[in-house]
Amino acid sequence: MTRPSGRAPHNLRAIELIPHVSKHAEGSCLVKFGDTHVLCLATVEDRVPHWMKGGGAGWVTGEYGMLPRSTGQRMDREAAKGRQSGRTQEIQRLIGRALRAVVDMKALGERQVKVDCDVIQADGGTRTASVTGGFVAMVLAFQHMMTIGMLKSLPITDTVAAISCGVYQGASVIDLDYDEDSTAETDANFVITGKGGIVEVQGTAEREPFTEEQFLGLLNLARTGCGQLSALQRQVLGL
Repeated sequence: MTRPSGRAPHNLRAIELIPHVSKHAEGSCLVKFGDTHVLCLATVEDRVPHWMKGGGAGWVTGEYGMLPRSTGQRMDREAAKGRQSGRTQEIQRLIGRALRAVVDMKALGERQVKVDCDVIQADGGTRTASVTGGFVAMVLAFQHMMTIGMLKSLPITDTVAAISCGVYQGASVIDLDYDEDSTAETDANFVITGKGGIVEVQGTAEREPFTEEQFLGLLNLARTGCGQLSALQRQVLGL
């Protein structure tokens, strides 16, 4: 089995986490997983959703979108269609769940952080890049809040990152690009904390069902990959 990119089965694409790319957002990060590029911007609001008022806890939520020419052919904006696709809703809920898993909401106080993830260029793994870069943008927003006196300490319990894994031409591989993802026998996404806690697993057999042995192989790949991403996050954030 030879991967289209020439990478070994356990090798990630070239990963970049570029912080402070927006002068307006409280936290920002341009994340690159190879040719997949996502702009992640975190906004702090000094309020929480109405159903949380008076509870003394904060909230973190994610939003996701793909620019019209992020793919090979232009897509219409979802705003022009008047509704979000089911895929978009599912991905932004995933982003929110992933980020909330490592935030101490009581320590955040009654404030909300919205993390917008906009895909500039897509080549597979946009949701996993969004989670990984979204975490960096969120923590940068928290650090800004500390600088201006809104927080006394970082309200996080761990790092969190995400990576795709799959079975391609019978072999388990990590961080699939589009050429692999579009033809993989099995496609899975893993969200894992820096301490190794599993936040979410999404796995689908595109053809024949995959075995427990294959699943454990994918999980082991994901743990290693997310460990590398966590180390990079900590380096960028100075944690």
